[in-house]
Amino acid sequence: MGQTITEKILARASGMNSVRPGDIVWVKVDLVMMNDSGGPRRIAANLERLAARVWDADRITVVADHFVPACNDTEANIISLTRQWVQRYGINKYHELEGVCHIVPIEKGYVLPGIMMVGGDSHSCTAGAMGALVVALGSTDMLGVLVKGSTWLKVPETIRIEWKGELPHGTSAKDMILFNIKQLGLDGATYKVVEFAGETVHRLSIDERIVLTNMTIEMGAKTGIIEPDETVFQYLVQRTSAHYFPLYSDPDAEYSRVIRCRAEELEPMVACPHSPDNVEKVSALPDLPVQQALIGACTGAKYTDLEAAARVVSGRRAAPGVRFLVAPASRQILQRAANDGVLSRLVEAGATILPPSCGPCAGLSNGILAAGERCVASTNRNFKGRMGSPEAEVFLASPATVAASAIAGKIADPRAYLRG
Repeated sequence: MGQTITEKILARASGMNSVRPGDIVWVKVDLVMMNDSGGPRRIAANLERLAARVWDADRITVVADHFVPACNDTEANIISLTRQWVQRYGINKYHELEGVCHIVPIEKGYVLPGIMMVGGDSHSCTAGAMGALVVALGSTDMLGVLVKGSTWLKVPETIRIEWKGELPHGTSAKDMILFNIKQLGLDGATYKVVEFAGETVHRLSIDERIVLTNMTIEMGAKTGIIEPDETVFQYLVQRTSAHYFPLYSDPDAEYSRVIRCRAEELEPMVACPHSPDNVEKVSALPDLPVQQALIGACTGAKYTDLEAAARVVSGRRAAPGVRFLVAPASRQILQRAANDGVLSRLVEAGATILPPSCGPCAGLSNGILAAGERCVASTNRNFKGRMGSPEAEVFLASPATVAASAIAGKIADPRAYLRG
């Protein structure tokens, strides 16, 4: 019987010919990613107590994204500790104020097809868009990886989601994944891998594929993955000269479930409070005034997201009383959007440009909600209190829908603002 791409990566990483769901395997790790929130501040003291060094500084990247720019002395001290730690242990792949930890390693060419990667944040599954297997670890397991370069895993089953057909005008990967989360629910993929496939998926840009893998955690999945193709290979050409060895699922691979979706039937979707699986078509919602419209986070502020929002708002202005916020996912994205006029169109529409960080998405800074306020956001979570007051409401939508809502002053269908 054939194997999935996930099973093949785990077999390679464990030095075995093949593995099956349920097997317990020890795997060698190719890349570690940590951020300032769950990284050095959580493991530094215990690493010192062990009197240990990191096993391979070149295989570790640390991205400061949660507490930058620091808003108070507590955050400033966390960033200072992070800087000192990477210097002490010789971590050269350190990035501060360069963007969100799930985007920067991909941009830098660190994430390669076929590798075994671990990340210190729940949305580390994002990098599965590159054909890598990426799992999130807590600080205790991460400490073990830093010292030994390996960890144990139970081989997960895989759910395959196939998308076929052309995406309708005004829809995007965010609408695809919200549709799938509604199908599966918050726990429908618990400790499973979600493998996305089909012609629709492979026509997506890297920016869009990232949305699919990023939000698999909202189904309870262990991770998400997409088989690499020429789009991935061309993306890496300008970013790395490293050799890599892509892997692919066999035609006779066994899946716990196969879900088939038709892109032509998709409409703009919105996840209503207070759960990512509380999803409705935007056309089915009543008038819902918003006080804030946020385009941000690892899942919703890549270049194509900003460009899609700019197309919606071009020649228009955010409605009075709406705080239209844009937090690009990385400095590189910010620079590109500035160079080609995308940023100007957003600013002209009334957008305030925020630092490339996790601040507003995680309710840390630059967009915290007050009681009774309603926000529509391109982010990935809308649990109660996620972005501020537990008495606020957060709706999740595509960047185009967020932009349309900023203009309308209420949650709006982007198709009404886009020319064919």
